[in-house]
Amino acid sequence: MNEPTPTTVVLTLDGQPHQVATGSTLGTLMDALGHVPTKVCTAVNGMFVPRGQRPQCVLRDGDVVLLFQPIVGG
Repeated sequence: MNEPTPTTVVLTLDGQPHQVATGSTLGTLMDALGHVPTKVCTAVNGMFVPRGQRPQCVLRDGDVVLLFQPIVGG
């Protein structure tokens, strides 16, 4: 007997539990949260994810996602 496929995955977003639909990408999460892509940097499981790779970065159950402001200056 086949088990049903989960419809959501649970990840940690900025230290808090967050659910997204199975198959969601980092890009769709950013859109759903209303963030301007050029104003926020992203990391998944401690690895920086460049803006251009967000649409291909599929989120999985247990992922740790961080959103942070880019820091410029010297």
